Amino acid sequence: MAENSENGAPHAEGESLMEKISEKLHFSDSHDKEKKHEDSSSSSSSSSDSEPEKPKTTSSPPPSTAAAAVSSVQAKMNRLFGREKPVHQVFGGGKPADVFLWRNKKISASVLGTATAIWILFELLEYHLLTLVCHILIFSLAVLFLWANASTFINKSPPHIPEITLPEKPILEAIGALRAELNRGLGVLHDIAMGKDLKKFLAVIAFLWLLSIVGKSCDFLTLFYINFVLLHTVPVLYEKYEDQVDAFAEKAMGEAKKHYGVVNEKYISKIPRGPLKNKKAD
Repeated sequence: MAENSENGAPHAEGESLMEKISEKLHFSDSHDKEKKHEDSSSSSSSSSDSEPEKPKTTSSPPPSTAAAAVSSVQAKMNRLFGREKPVHQVFGGGKPADVFLWRNKKISASVLGTATAIWILFELLEYHLLTLVCHILIFSLAVLFLWANASTFINKSPPHIPEITLPEKPILEAIGALRAELNRGLGVLHDIAMGKDLKKFLAVIAFLWLLSIVGKSCDFLTLFYINFVLLHTVPVLYEKYEDQVDAFAEKAMGEAKKHYGVVNEKYISKIPRGPLKNKKAD
């Protein structure tokens, strides 16, 4: 009996030991499974959380949006002399504007070349207008005389001089437009002379004084030719670089207004006004 009890005790101890080991193995397996499940769930949650936190790539605006932004910025820019229309429409939008802005390079170059030839003929070669007209008429009459007398020998009809016909309506419209512009200019001069706008009055006086200085150094034909060349060069260059010129002009006008404000405060404001100004102020 004692031997059976002694043999049974080690057997019971061995079984209890095996049970403990198996329980530990089972617990470790279950713990590993739970840990793996938690890791997978945490990784999925972190991935789901990280998705909205991804930096959003800023896509560049489409070309239409960029062009609209540029046009809006250009619209806010103060154009030279308060211009609101394109340069082509400022010059009338017709054939003269096409010539000044070199829309047709052949016509513009021919017009500028003709003006240059006339200036060289009258200024550099000192050819007179009356002499030129007489020489042209002499040459034309000689050609017509020879043609009329030689027509019987060469079996050709004598020369036919065409009649010049001018439409009445365009001429009347041009004269009416010129008359309206002259009246408008005289009205502006009248307003300036009456002292309604002191700034314009001083600007006109300065311009006329500068023009008188220029007139001493060159004659009328040279001054006309210089203006003609400027009309064929300055507008096309301005149309090409109008944004840069308008930005520079805006800064220059700002500086000019500052200096004019200082001069106005120190000197011009102290000039005594006439009775008409005092009555208007009252």
